Amino acid sequence: MQLDDLYRRVIMDHYKNPRNRGTMEHESVTINLNNPTCGDRIALQLQVEEGKVIDAKFSGEGCSISLSSASMMTEAVKGKTYEQALELADRFSSLMKGEPVEFDELEDIEALSGVNKFPARIKCATLSWNALRKGIEHQQQ
Repeated sequence: MQLDDLYRRVIMDHYKNPRNRGTMEHESVTINLNNPTCGDRIALQLQVEEGKVIDAKFSGEGCSISLSSASMMTEAVKGKTYEQALELADRFSSLMKGEPVEFDELEDIEALSGVNKFPARIKCATLSWNALRKGIEHQQQ
């Protein structure tokens, strides 16, 4: 199996079986973002305590890239401090710029590395990560 095929399968798995899709019943920070160029919308909810992301969920509509990226991101940031979560977001941004980045135990995220070949799709992949940044910035104020 070629690497591109494996990456496609990982992306489609997160799209068809999204992790952390839904809404939280307890108090959380909610960030709503959309990508007007393609219609992707996301509502990211973060449960935070003492500078740490305890839980993350998302809802919304979008393409397979947008929703699979949200699924991967919510998995990746659970249990991370604000600094660790922002560092992951920075690494993801570098990945979207075509820079070589490894995600160690979060290797599913690397499946999105091919998105950088399609500039119009980068906004799809980064939508949830931008929501994460806004949520953390809101908490740090």
